[in-house]
Amino acid sequence: MKGTSRVSGFFKLTIAERVEYIRKACGLTPEEAELLNRAGNLTVETADRMIENVIGVMPCPLGIAMNFMIDGQDRLIPMAIEEPSVVAAASNAAKIMRGGGGIITSATDPIMIGQIQVLGTKEPEASKRAILDHSKEILTMANDQDPFLTKVGGGAKGVEVNILDSPTGRMVIVHLLVDVRDAMGANAVNTMCEAVAPFIEKITGGRVCLRIISNLADRRLARAGVTIAREDLGGDEDVNAIVEAWSFAAADPYRAATHNKGIMNGVIAVALATGQDHRALEAGAHAYAARTGRYLPLSTWQRNQKGDLVGTLEMPMAVGLVGGATKVHPVAQLSVKISGVKTATELGRIIAAVGLAQNFAALRALTKEGIQLGHMRLHARNLASAAGAQGELADKVAEAMVREKKIRFDRAKELVEELRSQK
Repeated sequence: MKGTSRVSGFFKLTIAERVEYIRKACGLTPEEAELLNRAGNLTVETADRMIENVIGVMPCPLGIAMNFMIDGQDRLIPMAIEEPSVVAAASNAAKIMRGGGGIITSATDPIMIGQIQVLGTKEPEASKRAILDHSKEILTMANDQDPFLTKVGGGAKGVEVNILDSPTGRMVIVHLLVDVRDAMGANAVNTMCEAVAPFIEKITGGRVCLRIISNLADRRLARAGVTIAREDLGGDEDVNAIVEAWSFAAADPYRAATHNKGIMNGVIAVALATGQDHRALEAGAHAYAARTGRYLPLSTWQRNQKGDLVGTLEMPMAVGLVGGATKVHPVAQLSVKISGVKTATELGRIIAAVGLAQNFAALRALTKEGIQLGHMRLHARNLASAAGAQGELADKVAEAMVREKKIRFDRAKELVEELRSQK
């Protein structure tokens, strides 16, 4: 992008002014900028090619999180979400995080796991040895399915075998490890699994049932880290409060579930904006959180020797820029352009950074004024609109509810009637 993501008062600009800033900062064409101004930017004809039985489209608000500095680079972050306060919270967290140089990220290679379930083998251990002894043939057969993927450095890289004791008996599970490069990987991995299944049946004497990708992408991880000076938080008490809040999540799965939901607010919003399989991301994240046998927070928050707050996040990140909705949905393509990412790994690192920022914002709000005040202030606008108010009237109704501290739908309806009668 050109310029900076640190724009004071971005939320105060009109929609047209915000779009114009994004257009200039991200080098959008006039046609692309106009696309942002049209709520119906996904045509029914395009939607009909994406899924079955289409009757229309359901738009979701698309916002821009400001202030992000990730790996020393300013970023504008597209977020698609219906929940109030999420975009504002991420932007505010990113502003605080800039003081220490922003968020630093890293990622592993984009390795996805394909699973092949082998049943009915008389000697599972012998079957395991046979599969491993023929791993070269299996890899060659798998890579023959996608020569282009191997040409760009990806492809099947390894074979692992596990023996599971299940409710229906022992089964042999083959893991095909595939570097999917810039794809999410489901189609490539599933095709490879199906191709090698007959050969595995032949060498084991067993019967293959399932042959499909796993969404627990624990070989494809994205990591984000940040150090926030205690002075930027308000002092030792504020640092300790966030560490204590995290400790609650580390000790209790009931708290950890909501802690991780806060992370996923940011993760899923960016995933939706860029056309990712957010259901796969959600499944992988929560499975990874429970990988030790206990459900744990995906992030950690600790205090370093200087007394500063240090946060880290690690989670599976199966995202892609090749295939899927990213290449079909016009706004998903536009969101990728706005974010400035060039590879799927880069996108995954940015999503992890947003997840960490969102988590920090939630913890800070919980340990300060509580989560409801800021959330309900923004929710008031939704209630005003639902009660039939539009434009200036909606703003007045929302302001009145906040002032009265009565942010309820019934009160919104009463205020709409009162203010209309005054006119």
